[in-house]
Amino acid sequence: MSWLDEPLATIALCWRIDRRDGVTIGLTAHDRDLTIDELIYRASPGVAPSAIKRSASFDADSMDMTGTLTGAAISERDLLAGRWDGAQVTLFAADWCNPAEHVSIGTGTIGAVETRDGALTAELRGAAAALAAPVTESTSPECRAMLGDRRCRVAMAGRTHMARVERLDGTMLTLAGGLPASDVYAGGSVRWLTGPNSGLEDAVSASDTNGVTLRTPPRFAATSALIELREGCDKSIATCANRFGNAANFRGEPYLPGIDLLTRYPGA
Repeated sequence: MSWLDEPLATIALCWRIDRRDGVTIGLTAHDRDLTIDELIYRASPGVAPSAIKRSASFDADSMDMTGTLTGAAISERDLLAGRWDGAQVTLFAADWCNPAEHVSIGTGTIGAVETRDGALTAELRGAAAALAAPVTESTSPECRAMLGDRRCRVAMAGRTHMARVERLDGTMLTLAGGLPASDVYAGGSVRWLTGPNSGLEDAVSASDTNGVTLRTPPRFAATSALIELREGCDKSIATCANRFGNAANFRGEPYLPGIDLLTRYPGA
């Protein structure tokens, strides 16, 4: 007989949230903390769900959860920095008298997040939301693969560089000791290893021997932080062939006529 079949059920809703940078927290709607599978589910900040909709159709399941912003668990600073974007959420019901007993309700990822008057409201997108994505790729003269992924197949060993930020000026990072090569990190990324930006990533638009220029300013002050630079690619067939020797794995159509062909006329 299940604990849910008892005349008086002691049910507590719980959320396990796994961020993309490896941080995991537990939250519960119960009035005291619960320990489940060696993870403490905090009652503060408490969270309350909207109506939970589940169906067998192809419509995307979704729900909202509302809670209080606290620096110890979920802070507005981290939300605005994007640390919680795309985090994996597991929702389940537990017996608060015997937390080892629990029943899964659903999983999803955090979508839109809204903060107002010290409270947060997060949209939880179910697995069916992926069905709204395009099923085929559009043709493009540029490569659609990411440098180093399973389609690109370029070995990334030796294509990363550790450095320390010496000075920050808007989007420009001057690095202590400079860089061994110029412009190879354009189109790549910076992963912050220390400092207030730790765990976040930023895209690189340009680089030279002194440092790199980011596409957007860092979320927080970054002087003296340790970073990991990852090489980039401009996704052209010329770079793929000449710099990486990888034209066989190019995932684009560089010689396919574009729509500009329709605007041509005799004598143009």
